[in-house]
Amino acid sequence: MVSFDLKGRIALVTGASRGIGRAIAETLAEHGAELIVVSRKLESLETVATGIREKGGKAACFASNMGSLKDIDLLYARIGEEYGRLDILVNNAATNPYFGEMATVDEGVWEKTLDVNLKGPFFMIQKAIPLMQVVGKGAVVNVSSVNGIRPAAFQGVYSITKGAMITMTQAFAKELSVHHIRVNALLPGFTDTKFSSVLMQNKEIYDMVVAQIPLKRHADPIEMVGAVLYLVSDAASYTTGACIQCDGGLLA
Repeated sequence: MVSFDLKGRIALVTGASRGIGRAIAETLAEHGAELIVVSRKLESLETVATGIREKGGKAACFASNMGSLKDIDLLYARIGEEYGRLDILVNNAATNPYFGEMATVDEGVWEKTLDVNLKGPFFMIQKAIPLMQVVGKGAVVNVSSVNGIRPAAFQGVYSITKGAMITMTQAFAKELSVHHIRVNALLPGFTDTKFSSVLMQNKEIYDMVVAQIPLKRHADPIEMVGAVLYLVSDAASYTTGACIQCDGGLLA
């Protein structure tokens, strides 16, 4: 039988304090996973973890900057000590500090965007391998973007990192298959998150973006969760290297 049961599994979700990351963490907990929620601000994470616990789930929260290898090392050291294993990793943390033409991007913006959106997820996967080998298998989901396939106006650097994340997903999927670790990606479209607030609040831009979407609307974060639940569950036991688009038909 197809099963989405995650009981007994340890799941780590980055960027889990709000938006898509929070929706993913809460849904995985509802299906039985024990959650490790990660973000830069501990206070916001406590709200998420408390909500999970109040519904009968298990959750711990760790503050960590995904653009810092030192923070990532410290995070995995704690996970190794306290859990000794890891079943699921969802790389959701991301940043988009600049909205404008690439011709005027400075080095600081470039480095911050690549550090958080690409370097961080790369080393999060690399350092998860030994903990997943303890279990004998694992599931990784990288939250990329439709921008990784079709770069959006004034989001060039962000789009570059998301395109590279798709390639990274496919490369890790091939390399880690020998360890029975599946690596897939979610490609969200126009979703109501903090990242899209600039677009959501400007009616002219909003209408222009929605006009390109066959479903003629934006998505709520919870609408991204079904694909992730599938990818981390045994229902997707033969799925690796896949990129699932949840974009209202934008890329169709």
